[in-house]
Amino acid sequence: MLVLVLGDLHIPHRSSSVPAKFKKLLVPGKIQHILCTGNLCTKESFDYLKTLASDIHVVRGDFDENMSYPELKVVTVGQFRIGLCHGHQVVPWDDTESLALIQRQLDVDILITGHTHKFQAFEHEEKFYINPGSITGAYSPLDSKVAPSFVLLDIQQSTVIAYVYQLVGEEVKVERIEYKKC
Repeated sequence: MLVLVLGDLHIPHRSSSVPAKFKKLLVPGKIQHILCTGNLCTKESFDYLKTLASDIHVVRGDFDENMSYPELKVVTVGQFRIGLCHGHQVVPWDDTESLALIQRQLDVDILITGHTHKFQAFEHEEKFYINPGSITGAYSPLDSKVAPSFVLLDIQQSTVIAYVYQLVGEEVKVERIEYKKC
């Protein structure tokens, strides 16, 4: 089962579109679920995601126009409970212990957050944490040069394989990370 994990598009405010090299990789009919950390900003961005998969889960970012997106969300995919949170609520931003607190509150196996616009994935206390970064490479207050990135999760029983896609210069680099549920 393929799950697209992305966020922080900031279209049209900080970026004009998803990079063409990513659009070529993201074809309709291959992805079963989309988990978005927010900051889609416009309905058009949501409509683009709907062309890729019909099952879309979005949490509200600090720049989203749609106020109906929830702050937090838990989604079950296969054997995994996955938590979604934009990340602007995490203080300090990206702090492991603050993220772990949200993970415990949501009682999830995987916590997905955004806001920093930088890809990150790690295990902590037998749980998996992912920040897919910004799929458009939108600048952040902390960094004006953000490498566009997203994550594809391949979920198979008690194992998740995370394929991290990053646009470095003109080249798409892919990294593979495996997480096994205990």
